[in-house]
Amino acid sequence: MNRPALRLLITVAFGLALLGAVASARANDNSGLEQLARDFLLPAVDQALAEQAGVPLRAEVQMGSLDNRLRLAPCKAIEPFLPPNGRLWGRSRVGLRCVDGPTRWAVYLPVTVQAFGPAWVLKTPVQSGETLTQEHAERAEVDWAAHPSMVLALPERWVGQQAAYALTPGQVIRENMVRAPQAFEAGTPVKVSAGGPGFAITVIGQALNAGLVGQSARVRLPSGKVVTGQVRADQVVEVPL
Repeated sequence: MNRPALRLLITVAFGLALLGAVASARANDNSGLEQLARDFLLPAVDQALAEQAGVPLRAEVQMGSLDNRLRLAPCKAIEPFLPPNGRLWGRSRVGLRCVDGPTRWAVYLPVTVQAFGPAWVLKTPVQSGETLTQEHAERAEVDWAAHPSMVLALPERWVGQQAAYALTPGQVIRENMVRAPQAFEAGTPVKVSAGGPGFAITVIGQALNAGLVGQSARVRLPSGKVVTGQVRADQVVEVPL
C-alpha cells in the first residue's frame, strides 16, 4: 500500500464519522454501545479497503469492550466518531459521545484493525547496501498494518533497490527497508542532459550532492549556475526545461 492509500483509510473513516447516523441507546447498556461502535466501524474499514488501487486487502477487526462498572448519564442520541488524528490502521480507538442529553460525555473503545494482503517475505539474509533481486524473497499474505512502513507489494518497487540495513529471513519487504542505488558521489563530474522535441543539450557539471537513482540531484554547471534534475542509472542527471 502506498502512502496515498493509507491516507485514504483515514479520510474515509473521518468522512463516515461526520456523516454517520446519530443513534440512540441506553447510556448504561454497554452491549448496545459496543454494537453502535461496531456498526460504525466495520463499514468504514470495508469501504476503505475496497477502494485500494489494485491491491486486495482482507480486514480483520478486533474491538475491546467498555468497563462494566462504567455508569453514564442518560442520553437521547449517541454519535460514534474517531478521535483527532485517529486512523483505522493497526491499534486505534473509536469513540462514542452523547450529543443530546443533560450531561455530555464521551467514551472510547480500543480497536485493532488488521489488513491482510499480498507481500514479499525475505527467504535469505541481505547485507546492508546489497542489491535486492526477486530471488531474495517469496510471496506471502501478511498483515500490512503490523508496521507503520508501507508494504512493497509490487516487485518493481524493490527489485534493483539496495538494502537500507542488514535484513533477515522472514522480514516483510517494506518501504523503509530499501533505498535507491547510488549513481555518484558529491563532487563527481556528471553529465547533465536537457532537451525537447528535435533537440538535446548535454554538458558536464559537478554534483553538489550524492545522486540516488530516480531521485533529485543538484549540479553546478561550468557557468556557475546550479540546476536540479533526476538521476538516471547511467549517471546522467536529466533536467526538465
